[in-house]
Amino acid sequence: MDDLPELGCYGLAGHSGTPRDLLGEVAEAEAMGLGSVFLSERFNTKDAAVLAGAAAAAGTRIGIATAATNHNTRHPLVTATLATTMHRMTGGRFALGLGRGFDMLFDVMGLRRVTQAQLDDFVGIMRRLWRGEAVVGHDGPAGSYPYLSQDSAFREDIPVMLMAMGERTLEFAGRVADGVVLHTFFTDETLARAVSSIRRGAAAAGRDPASVRVWSVLATVGDHLDEEARLRKLAGRLATYLQGYGDLLVRVNGWDPAGLARFRADDLVDGYPGAFDALATPDELRHLAGLLPQEWLEAAATGPPERCARRVLAQFDAGADSVILHGATPAELAPVIDAYRAMRPADRFDGLPRNPGRAPAEAS
Repeated sequence: MDDLPELGCYGLAGHSGTPRDLLGEVAEAEAMGLGSVFLSERFNTKDAAVLAGAAAAAGTRIGIATAATNHNTRHPLVTATLATTMHRMTGGRFALGLGRGFDMLFDVMGLRRVTQAQLDDFVGIMRRLWRGEAVVGHDGPAGSYPYLSQDSAFREDIPVMLMAMGERTLEFAGRVADGVVLHTFFTDETLARAVSSIRRGAAAAGRDPASVRVWSVLATVGDHLDEEARLRKLAGRLATYLQGYGDLLVRVNGWDPAGLARFRADDLVDGYPGAFDALATPDELRHLAGLLPQEWLEAAATGPPERCARRVLAQFDAGADSVILHGATPAELAPVIDAYRAMRPADRFDGLPRNPGRAPAEAS
């Protein structure tokens, strides 16, 4: 079966108490031809380093990226070692993906909130270590480190990816990152603006704008799934995002803030004890589906597999280099993948690298 390097999925999509499932998911994703698997991190049973190693063992061709881990939860030398180990273990198929995380969570954990200055500084430290340099007497936004070193013989070329939503963060990612992962529930117009912001940031830094690989993230919830699964992956997932950073998501999409105000004022939403996509009952999910504006829920791939496949192709038309089919396991994505193959443009993605952090222009 021909590979589809332009498509990816998340491993253990959503919440999971059985991380061993990732082994089968990666093997199945690779057999289906998906190009990359992305690994999110939660502070329970989803440690990014462990999952990345498992993914490397389960697949021999598929690209692997953390999407994302946070730089402030590990010492820089530990993160650099994670990436170098994965880079060599996979033969160059690994990309280190970093994100801002959640300020409120870091507050209660006693960690510093993540800033752009920290990320810029941290990425610079990583690249110096991978080049075999010693970092001596460093005192910057990412922290103070008397001496950091891996191996003076290292010449590791490991892509760094950033997760980004707002315009300033997108431009920043274009300046410093090799790849960018966007956010779920972006409208096509928002996707196009996001890509433009990334390319603009790259150009301002004197980089080739095409050298930054941009991944859109498309909630893929076909009607071949049962009703509860569709509700949880669509209304439940969007409602969970709105719980965490609704103002930002509404602002970047240009949605009416009144819709967010109504959502927050709802009796179910106000004071809800956890994430809707993990805890909500079917009746609560139906309530959320009726509460959320239909326009917001349409920023996803829904309906028959053929319709979902056309929505995937529209992501490329809006400027994305690649698409993560979000919120579903490889088995759940199979009908959509079959439909996509039937309408995939011939030769459009020839030579696209397996590593999700490498841009088309870098294909050898």
